[in-house]
Amino acid sequence: MDNSISLFDDPVESSFLIGQVVTTFFASPDSFYKVLLIHVEESNFDWPEDEIVTTGNFGDVDDDALYRFEGKLVDHPKYGQQFQSINYHRAEPTTREGLISFLSGEQFKGVGKKTAERIVDLLGTDAVKKIVNDSSVLSPLGLRPAIVQTLVDNLSDNQGMDEIIIGLNDFGFGSSLATAIFERYREQTIEVIHQNPYQLAQEIDGISFRRADQVAQQLGISVDDPRRLAAGILQALDEMTMQSGDTYTFMEPLLGNALDMLESSQSVRIEPQKVADELVQLAKDNQVVGQDGKIYPSALFSGEWQIAEHLHRLVADQPIDIDEKDIQKTISKIEGQLDIDYDESQTEAMVGALKSRVFLLTGGPGTGKTTIINGIVAAFAQLHEYSLDINEYKDRPFPILLAAPTGRAAKRMSETTGLPASTIHRLLGLNGREMPTDMNASDLEGALLIVDELSMVDTLLFKTLLRSVPSTMQVILVGDKDQLPSVGPGQVFYDLLQFDQLPKLELNHIYRQSAESSIIPLAHAIKTGEVPADMTKSYSDRSFIKCRADQVAGVIDQIIVKAKKRNFSAEQVQILAPMYKGSAGINRINDLSQNIFNPIKDSKTKEVEFRDQHFRIGDKVLHLVNSPENNVFNGDIGTIVGLELKTKKPGSPKTDQMTIRFDQTEVTYSRNEWQRLKLAYCISIHKSQGSQFDMVILPMVPQFSRMLQRNLLYTAITRAKNKLILLGDPQSFADCIKNEAVNRQTSLLQRLSETFSGERMPNVTVDDSNKVSKDKTTESTENVDQEKDHTLTTDLIANGKIDPMIGMHGTKPADFEVVVNEK
Repeated sequence: MDNSISLFDDPVESSFLIGQVVTTFFASPDSFYKVLLIHVEESNFDWPEDEIVTTGNFGDVDDDALYRFEGKLVDHPKYGQQFQSINYHRAEPTTREGLISFLSGEQFKGVGKKTAERIVDLLGTDAVKKIVNDSSVLSPLGLRPAIVQTLVDNLSDNQGMDEIIIGLNDFGFGSSLATAIFERYREQTIEVIHQNPYQLAQEIDGISFRRADQVAQQLGISVDDPRRLAAGILQALDEMTMQSGDTYTFMEPLLGNALDMLESSQSVRIEPQKVADELVQLAKDNQVVGQDGKIYPSALFSGEWQIAEHLHRLVADQPIDIDEKDIQKTISKIEGQLDIDYDESQTEAMVGALKSRVFLLTGGPGTGKTTIINGIVAAFAQLHEYSLDINEYKDRPFPILLAAPTGRAAKRMSETTGLPASTIHRLLGLNGREMPTDMNASDLEGALLIVDELSMVDTLLFKTLLRSVPSTMQVILVGDKDQLPSVGPGQVFYDLLQFDQLPKLELNHIYRQSAESSIIPLAHAIKTGEVPADMTKSYSDRSFIKCRADQVAGVIDQIIVKAKKRNFSAEQVQILAPMYKGSAGINRINDLSQNIFNPIKDSKTKEVEFRDQHFRIGDKVLHLVNSPENNVFNGDIGTIVGLELKTKKPGSPKTDQMTIRFDQTEVTYSRNEWQRLKLAYCISIHKSQGSQFDMVILPMVPQFSRMLQRNLLYTAITRAKNKLILLGDPQSFADCIKNEAVNRQTSLLQRLSETFSGERMPNVTVDDSNKVSKDKTTESTENVDQEKDHTLTTDLIANGKIDPMIGMHGTKPADFEVVVNEK
């Protein structure tokens, strides 16, 4: 790229400034965003001072180097006037005198003025471009090799990265997305975007089809280009599976949604037949899989098969070589050591778990799951002569692994067992911001793995977890089948429990009786689908307050004030709600709760505004993403303990900073990372999974109607440890109980049956991250059963042995139009 720009060129439709980098005030550690102080040499806008603060996306800028910045002058409400750069270029001088002065500068050690003059006399004012393109142009001068290398290194340094960042700036990507794109594609970034900008939507989190479509428009890609049609179908398929939780869909809704997306993004008309043809091509390329009239994203199709194959691998290994009598004796010994009497079902669960390669344990609150886990751990250690003192395992892995989907669930697991527990992501060594795949997960070491809250685990994460489990390890999967399913596609725990070839036990006996808790019997009553007669009755540990939606905020205000007077802290009180918007929604309740639990006390109270939220020291906040590098995960709740705002005073931070104390760590976030945080006085019921709180306040009103389902209410109620306050419309609670959630559309149960009966996964080739690890399977998956003509695979299509429109017979383009028009 030619970075040389004349100092006298006029930019088009933007302001510009040319100047030297004096210093870098701030450089984001995880993006290209920087704040620079520039000594102004020239500008096309009125600027009376010698220096100006400039912000934007930049590569590794050199102090004292000359750059040209294009953008606009902005008036920041806190920091005053700044130049906001949308693009930049290194600006080498283009006059003979300027170029001689540049080449004889300090960065070119060994190149004096006379040598610089010789270079310019030989190569002219475009000497920089010529040297970067081919350093042999300097040969006639007979310069020492060291001097030639100095020129090449300094003139070429960072030009590749600069070109990429400038290209990303041209496409309008912000600092975070620009960084994510560059980290994915590195030197091939611009080439990838030009070849297929829609690849960004499939591979970069945070880039939608519409955003990629904007880039494609800049590149002149036509509205019916096959790349665009394919991207629209894939995006529609991904969105449908994520929104529904299903692992597959059907042709008509998929094509209808894809057409909607393609036509609305650019307000154009797309011929339905072209979309249908592209769907067939995607199937041929194995980017989608068609089977039995169902259409799967390749990763989910492969993921369900791999779950089945890995489970078959684990259970098919040699049986556990422990006599059941020894297990019974050990359990009796554990009873004495823990001062507990296990009943028949608890003993049966422990024996089943200890003698099985894979065991499923389910039960509601108060049924003794934690008691059984503790007993299994103690008995397993004694049967295998393992010490439970982690200090004895400094140079070798601890034999018992405990994991859960969220940080808070892992913490509870650790507290109840006295042993270390971690999130599944951390256990596998995954970066929480990337898709869990076979390629980036670590193999596990140990003898026993216990995973709690399995109902929260989706198809792709569970596949990755099983792939990492060696055949010698026993696996115990624990959860509550009546809770909400995972956020991601699949209903793994539910499907596993339906499969009769995996040993399992469901706990039904409630050990904490109603005399101790009215919350637990309420939760179990809700599971039956009948509205409890005492639903609105008040007990010592729960109560019901009838009110309208517009009264909810005021009622919660009064409850919190009273709770605070009784010394309940913000950490002990958790408000749960199904939706963010509305008078009874999460956003409204967070604002009023903050002003009660953590009000502005005086003018010295530090407060900062970010995306319509106000943060103060002492606020309760929710972490929205996985950050394993900081030991903080999606759903973790912390407290703001520090807030430093950038000022002009000496020693002030270069950017606003917020420090959050979580259970196990303190993390400081710069302002551009605050999108990871949200006030947590009120959170969604989905985000509360895996946690328990001393007091739960739960509003339900008609405005939440589309969310009202039995498993949602059940999950919310079972978050309460000691106190539960229900408020709102009694009929809304009744609607929740009566409205049983429809099971998701998945094929895992079918895959389990097929795999355990000897069938193999079809030879569907997907990217490396989704291939079955050959050393982890009991049978090769390379050979395809050619007689199964209902499976759409590349080989079968290529050999003419299967119709690529399988499941689409009798469908005409007009049918697609009807689907779209009806929508």
